[in-house]
Amino acid sequence: MVNTKSLEKTVLTLLEEKKYKELKDIFAHMNPVDIAALLEGFSEKNYLLLFRILPKDLAAETFVEMDYDQQEILIGSFSDSELREVVNELYIDDMVDIVEEMPANVVKRILASSDANTRKLINEILKYPPDSAGSIMTTEFINLHADMTVAEAIKRIREKGFDSETIDTCYVTDNVRHLIGFVTIRTIILSDENSKIEDVMNRNVISVGTMEDQETVVNLFAKYDLTVLPVVDNEKRIVGIVTVDDAIDVLQKETTEDFEKMAAITPTDRPYLKKTTYEIWKSRIPWLLILMISATFTGMIISHFEEALKTYVILTAYIPMLMDTGGNSGSQASVTIIRSLSLNELHFGDILRVLWKEFRVALMSGITLALVYFAKLIIFDKTGIAVASIICVTLVLTVFVAKLVGCFFPMLAKKVGFDPAVMASPFITTIVDAISLLIYFNIASAILGI
Repeated sequence: MVNTKSLEKTVLTLLEEKKYKELKDIFAHMNPVDIAALLEGFSEKNYLLLFRILPKDLAAETFVEMDYDQQEILIGSFSDSELREVVNELYIDDMVDIVEEMPANVVKRILASSDANTRKLINEILKYPPDSAGSIMTTEFINLHADMTVAEAIKRIREKGFDSETIDTCYVTDNVRHLIGFVTIRTIILSDENSKIEDVMNRNVISVGTMEDQETVVNLFAKYDLTVLPVVDNEKRIVGIVTVDDAIDVLQKETTEDFEKMAAITPTDRPYLKKTTYEIWKSRIPWLLILMISATFTGMIISHFEEALKTYVILTAYIPMLMDTGGNSGSQASVTIIRSLSLNELHFGDILRVLWKEFRVALMSGITLALVYFAKLIIFDKTGIAVASIICVTLVLTVFVAKLVGCFFPMLAKKVGFDPAVMASPFITTIVDAISLLIYFNIASAILGI
């Protein structure tokens, strides 16, 4: 494994000495991802110079791997001819990603440097809703006809392969581009040259509609171990493909988004170190305000039972434990259910089965916690049977309610069209806190007569 700091020093030294041939040799043996990461550590002046040293093909591949800030700076420094060279080497899906993120003035330059057909393809993909299969597909793929021979198919692959994102899988269509099957390059190479494609193709083709959510696309890749997935329109005509690298990008994005929502943060696409302090504040403060306001209900409940707390001050000492245990129990259930929903392992129709399972888990967990804490209260805290009973009965009921709330609300959110991740720890904890206090004080009032 190459030491990044050492490589940076070597590259900088060669750059200062203007040994461009040696720099080209170093870059020629590096992956575009690693080159993009390396260039990020240099000053703007130096990484602009280093980028221009890269061969045309490698420069385009490296450009795709850069973050949008670096891409914008590079585009601003390019002459029209340089921009045209880079743009012509990009695949359509990569160009669409860049166009979606760049300011309008930069987009104009990119489109002006593209040919008419490329502009048309970009505009076609941009018309699809964000986060749909159509928005992440590429239109650069190879289609074959069923009546072709294997020899004719190989000839077509050689002619069209350079402009296609992948040739590992070729899709078979009829004369009006209806998807009827697929054939792998392995099958083509190992088949007799005179065989017909219809005789060697696989008709059991998995596809996805242009308007399907991108999460559905990712789930299909995982379910069927795919490396490429065809995208079809309403009439089952193939219009593009999604490759596994794009599926992984979507998976990372969706996972990050879910984590941020579960932590009550407004999701953003920018890396943490690229965000300004203001951007981070803006993504967090709305949720903190909402949760702070909702948490005032717990204060109202405590105030309502203030007289009872004055009479039995010892009850106050166990409020944090009850609220924390309830919040933790609800979080365990909600995170498990949210993850299962995201993987399509659960649907709203399973809610009764889920509630029944969580009911039993809650009962077992609550009783276990109560027995352990009862022993602690009697032996170490010496609270007396009455107070110990109040706390432990509350503990059982709090865990029970927390588990059911933790599994019910995410499934309900999914059913009504909200992202279940929103119903994660912060919201569940706030709800359970209020409920646990109500249970606690009502049981205390009933047993102690306060």
